[in-house]
Amino acid sequence: MNEAWFTIGDYEVRNDDLWIVGTAICCAVSCAILGCFLVLRRMSLLGDAISHAILPGLAAAFMLTGSREPMAMLGGALVVGVVTAFLSTALHRWGRVPEDAAMGVVFTSLFAIGVVLITWVARDVDLDPGCVLYGLIEFTPFDTASIAGFEIPRSFAWLFAILVINATLVWIFFKELKIVSFDPALATTIGISAVLVHYGLMTAVAATAVASFEAVGSILVIAMLVAPGATAQLLSDRLSRMIWIAAALAAFSAVLGYALAVWINTSVAGMIASLSLGIFAVTVFAAPRHGLIAREVRRLSLAIRIAQEDALSLLYRRHERAAGAAASAPPLTKHAILEATRAGLIGRVALRRLRRLGLVDATPPGSISVTPRGLEAAAPLIRGHRLWESFLARDLNLPLDHLHEPAHRAEHFLSEEIRERLQAERPEASDPHGRPIPPPSPRS
Repeated sequence: MNEAWFTIGDYEVRNDDLWIVGTAICCAVSCAILGCFLVLRRMSLLGDAISHAILPGLAAAFMLTGSREPMAMLGGALVVGVVTAFLSTALHRWGRVPEDAAMGVVFTSLFAIGVVLITWVARDVDLDPGCVLYGLIEFTPFDTASIAGFEIPRSFAWLFAILVINATLVWIFFKELKIVSFDPALATTIGISAVLVHYGLMTAVAATAVASFEAVGSILVIAMLVAPGATAQLLSDRLSRMIWIAAALAAFSAVLGYALAVWINTSVAGMIASLSLGIFAVTVFAAPRHGLIAREVRRLSLAIRIAQEDALSLLYRRHERAAGAAASAPPLTKHAILEATRAGLIGRVALRRLRRLGLVDATPPGSISVTPRGLEAAAPLIRGHRLWESFLARDLNLPLDHLHEPAHRAEHFLSEEIRERLQAERPEASDPHGRPIPPPSPRS
């Protein structure tokens, strides 16, 4: 009986809604767990290939058995899924065909054959090509099976079983999957069969795809296989955490996707897949570490830091040439510093930050002079620069006119530990040009 459980606004959430959402969650999470390994192994296209190539397996299974029994369909799809993985690998390794081209040829050929067979078989039975391609998760509650005395939607039962199997296999073989995903050669060296793990994973992907095709279709399952795993990879560098994040995102997409589909009256599977891809698109920009915004912020921050250090180094050298540590050098104009450092707008921002930090003084207006604190901050940079010049001249025998540029680039990334090691190799008081090397900072 389709009873109402609770109300959201004017909409009553009923049993059928809960079955549909549960089926969507099982489907999305099952795909997401395996999708993490496909993404890590850069084999997302192979998941695409298998999800397309199972079509001839489904049609062949029906033609041989004359029924749509799930076990027959699953068996046919598994055979074709493994054949797809084998043919793609064989073409790449033995036929010297590029990997992406091999997968493209195999899955498009099998997919075309599958469309022809499905269309042919559909003339006589209720095997709709549209259902196979796009899924009909909305009709999940109407196809039930009696399990332990309860009427449960058949798709939910199959997808729940697949979810349990996938989670169990990943839990049992996590170490093997992890090693093969990151370093197949190492896995083979320590006695783990990378080939066996590969085909085991492809078999699981094929089983998940065929169990999902009635719910979300063979095309939309691709988004389920790829999007949550790709999103989770941008959010975590640990595999175990990546799997949990992918599963959580998949479940969230299933629940919210169904709610949005009901709200605007559109395809549930399409909305879930679209939401998964939308979350991925947002994450590409907004991920805290690997997102485009975060990377641009880090790049801008690095550029400002280098501009600050270049300005301080320039002022230090001018102070050094003018009168040494006992006197102050005449200030430089802001324009001269920006022209010398070639920093442009970033240089202006860097100079403002140096003023706020009290490392430079801007009096009179338009001029810049270094403060005692600025000299102290610039000393480690000059020290690293001149120690690196000494290393290049002494150990690499570079001529004097080839020392400044590489040392100028390296000075921004030399830690105090590296500076101390350079100094310890050959304690020298001056660089190859005869300029004094500043002593270590007392605080270091």
